[in-house]
Amino acid sequence: MRFEINAENKGYYDVIVVGSGPAGIGAAITAGKNGAKTLLIESCGRVGGISTAGMMSHFTGRCGSKLYFEILDRAAKKNPFDRGERKRSIDPELLTLTYIEMLEEAGVDILLYTTFCDVTMEEERVTGILCHGKDGFSLYEAKVVIDASGDGDVAEKSGAEYIKGRETDGKMQPATLMFKVGGVDYERAVFPGSFETLVPTEKGELQALAKKTLPSPAGHVLLYKSTIPGIVTCNMTNLTDVDGTSSADLTRAEIVCRKQMPLIVDFLREYVPGYENCYIIGSASLIGIRETRHFKGVSTLTEQEIADAAFHEDYVVVDAHFNFDVHNISGSGLDKTGCQKNFTQKNGYTIPYGCLVPERIDGLLLSGRNISGTHMAHSNYRVMPICIGIGEACGAAAVLASKLGKQPRDIKPAEIRELLGI
Repeated sequence: MRFEINAENKGYYDVIVVGSGPAGIGAAITAGKNGAKTLLIESCGRVGGISTAGMMSHFTGRCGSKLYFEILDRAAKKNPFDRGERKRSIDPELLTLTYIEMLEEAGVDILLYTTFCDVTMEEERVTGILCHGKDGFSLYEAKVVIDASGDGDVAEKSGAEYIKGRETDGKMQPATLMFKVGGVDYERAVFPGSFETLVPTEKGELQALAKKTLPSPAGHVLLYKSTIPGIVTCNMTNLTDVDGTSSADLTRAEIVCRKQMPLIVDFLREYVPGYENCYIIGSASLIGIRETRHFKGVSTLTEQEIADAAFHEDYVVVDAHFNFDVHNISGSGLDKTGCQKNFTQKNGYTIPYGCLVPERIDGLLLSGRNISGTHMAHSNYRVMPICIGIGEACGAAAVLASKLGKQPRDIKPAEIRELLGI
């Protein structure tokens, strides 16, 4: 069956950002506040992506991004409770409002409930996007399009080269649906924050108990304090062999993880101190997908460069730091290739501009976990603070390209650093 798409041309922008997760937020705010006419497209009904709709517990890792620290400060000021060491903890409602305020201050046009469908191109240059919403198909043209979709949906439609998952077999990290429980006694409660955190109790060690008691591939304990006393964010649902670019797989992951949630609560009540009276108060509206497409860029970031805290002359992201956070690709817990609290390299690394630029496609930039890097390197730079820093760099590059009438690949990294003040 064939049908003709009638798409109304809704306008021309300097910069269009597809996806409003941390990488898209960083890109859109930076582009807008530096004078580019900017449109932010988001398929969900709220901005923030995984950081808000995904009900993330906290910002983890670090990045020398001024915008990241501004977001932390502004969101924290909205919290009526004592923040203390929990400044990086996320209240999804307050963070959503913070993002909206900052986007509006930057003059960014926001379009929610709108799904990216395809690109328009002239030879090997992206010239715009086709999207669909309640009012049908719409076409938006732009000088530069920034793909902050996480999965690289825009880049894939443009024909940019990529691989999925692990180089050896295409396997990808598992999916998780975050949820919150209330009724937790903070005075007695434990908060294991990594797979390597072992918690002995009268009934046994918690990680071992979870692996034995919970239905596979669930079977680990990750619990985080929230911004509100008595409420804890649970990172404990788990499903392997999920392709985040497949609607069928996403549906299966949503169903399986939701069925795991009450079993996890039963486990918490039975085995975890302070959680005897806990209950579910809410769950994410967006399932967490850790890994899908890795696009081929002008440069490719490797795990060895991260382990060596490499300095790149053409850097546009500074002081990026995290561990190799590879969740078990075939079960619960940490993959044998990963390390969390035992990651010994404490120095920040840089990300070169070439990782953000597709090798062959013009008019397009990569922002977030879809940049050019290896499977292992991705397990480090995929975290939200680093994605905000990547987004900042993309936004700055897009502004310069649109103002100078150049392609993003022709913008000098030094010009991007000057605009960002890094």
